[in-house]
Amino acid sequence: MREEVRKTLDIRGVACPMNYVKVLMALEDLKPGEWLEVTLDAGKALVDIPRSAKEDGHKVTKVTPADDGYRVTIEKGRHETGAQTPNRS
Repeated sequence: MREEVRKTLDIRGVACPMNYVKVLMALEDLKPGEWLEVTLDAGKALVDIPRSAKEDGHKVTKVTPADDGYRVTIEKGRHETGAQTPNRS
């Protein structure tokens, strides 16, 4: 499958946990299987964002250095586990 980014998000300089909240909000705009490219700072965000995305059922397909940070490409998962709680009414 050819990677085609549907949305980009720049979260450089955004502190945790708001950086991942912004990623989750961007993923909500996508359909399962679509791609989000996130530009982020080196350091803790580079570890935490991919880990959290995987834990929530998404697939991190690429991590590449950028001029002033990193780009992480995330494929939206079919089943999100941590982002929403099912309605049991």
